[in-house]
Amino acid sequence: MPSYRAPIQDINFLLNKVFDADSLFASMPATEDVNAELTSAILEEAGKIAEGLLAPINQSGDQQSCQFRDGSVITPDGFKEAYAAYAAGGWAGLTGDVTYGGQGMPKTLSALIEEMSFAANSSFALFMILTTGATLTLSQHGSDELKKRYLPKMYEGTWTGTMCLTEPHAGTDLGMIKTRAVPNEDGSYQLTGTKIFITAGEHDLAENIIHLVLAKLPDAPAGPRGISLFLVPKIMVDESSELTGERNGVRCGSIEHKMGIKASPTCVMNFDNAKGYLVGELNHGLSHMFTMMNYERLSMGLQGNGLADSAYQIASEYAKERVQGRAPTGAEQPEAMADPLLVHPDVRRLLLTVRANVLAGRSLSIFAALQLDVSRFHPDAEVRERAEKLISLLIPVQKAYCTDRGFESCVMAQQVLGGHGYVAEWGLEQNVRDARIAQIYEGANGVQALDLMGRKTVRAKGELLALLSEEMDGFVAQQDGVAAMQPYLDALLSCRSALSRATDFIIDRSASSPAEIGAASYAYMELMGLTLYCYMWLRMLATAHGELSGDGAENRDYLDSLVKVGEFFLARQVPKAQSLLAEIEAGSETLMALRADQF
Repeated sequence: MPSYRAPIQDINFLLNKVFDADSLFASMPATEDVNAELTSAILEEAGKIAEGLLAPINQSGDQQSCQFRDGSVITPDGFKEAYAAYAAGGWAGLTGDVTYGGQGMPKTLSALIEEMSFAANSSFALFMILTTGATLTLSQHGSDELKKRYLPKMYEGTWTGTMCLTEPHAGTDLGMIKTRAVPNEDGSYQLTGTKIFITAGEHDLAENIIHLVLAKLPDAPAGPRGISLFLVPKIMVDESSELTGERNGVRCGSIEHKMGIKASPTCVMNFDNAKGYLVGELNHGLSHMFTMMNYERLSMGLQGNGLADSAYQIASEYAKERVQGRAPTGAEQPEAMADPLLVHPDVRRLLLTVRANVLAGRSLSIFAALQLDVSRFHPDAEVRERAEKLISLLIPVQKAYCTDRGFESCVMAQQVLGGHGYVAEWGLEQNVRDARIAQIYEGANGVQALDLMGRKTVRAKGELLALLSEEMDGFVAQQDGVAAMQPYLDALLSCRSALSRATDFIIDRSASSPAEIGAASYAYMELMGLTLYCYMWLRMLATAHGELSGDGAENRDYLDSLVKVGEFFLARQVPKAQSLLAEIEAGSETLMALRADQF
């Protein structure tokens, strides 16, 4: 089984050449010291950790899994040592607020590190991203007292974080939650209720776990408007950020037995008069939690993409070495009994599809992460607001489309190996199992599609899509007159035309038929995802051709390979836009015709 290799060359090409992140960071005072030299050094080191620390305990962690004993969770062998090294390296506070001991690095940088970590060991990566999301939410919405007391230890990695949303009867519909928060005289609250599917809710990696919990006061308004957010520590903490030794009223009741990510504990958490502290304003908990949710949803797309990259590495190496059959044009290795798998067009179809989607997904994730950084750091309020609007459109697509393509890519890579792909030895069956959850958690992909179609498109009357169109128009205008790019521009035009037509169709039809929104939502998300991947590939192709046109172009063979993969994507994937448009325009009638009792 090939060892995981961090895709540093791809990452540096995208970050520094395609997106010129160096210039963007330099334009924002909070990130002006973040340059290409610094990011390259950090990414190189993160790649070494993924390769040398996380990947070696990935398969063993899956086989051993987490164990639940008397209310405690024991992580697999090697996880405690790996986490200690991760915390000692300062990685937990990479994007943290410098006021409280964080390093203030941009999300774009941590996103790329997350992708490598997910590729190497998805179960371990989940411990990391939950703490990052929790600290971000606390830093943006918590009081100065809470930030001072909890953030430094979380940035050190001494304490970890979670988010506690889902309840046994309330998944996506959080307005139905029953967890209650009763005010105390000292300003704290007593929380009682049960939360399920809580990643890293209990474990033995850190000395304390800080839960961010959604709950309602007894007199809160009904539905989502009555939800508040609370910080609930596992072990109580004094004013000096030291553990008091007093165990709070929060316990893990059990852990789930799952299809994948078995080395990450998915917990049932019981809150029994647990002391908590309000984060932000009363009855604004859902909006506060969405700070964390947007980052976590981006991370899920990165999980899908990382596992797809890991799967591609295994499958491409296998296809180069495994000999089966003969090339359709005649034997390429007549001295051998057979030719390598790569001579077969269908094997190439599988591998090229995976590689093209991995590169486009990584590119889209960087594009979305850069918008998150602009919304957080840019000194111009109008620029920040524009970035926030773009984020609201991009995140549901990036989460859903990247995880769909990620799972699909793992299955395709598994197919390359045939029977070997189905057995545990090669690791691809674990990738398939681990990738599957990314389509479900942090809002299942159908919910993401409905959010995109309903709130972000129909209710916004296409305003957010217009902002994305401006981005694309600006790029196309830059390519006017660039001879090498002219053969590619029609592909983007085809996608955008289909997307525009689909948008107008749904906005018009939904006025008289509300079911049209849900009927069209998934195909619409797929169409927008395909359009964004096409746009990402055109940006990569423009950069590659620009580099190749220079006399001293470095990595010419690498750039040539990018051009060939991009041309494959435009030729073989973009035509799917028309079938997605046809699906949308088929309307809701056939979906809604079957009575419930006929299912």
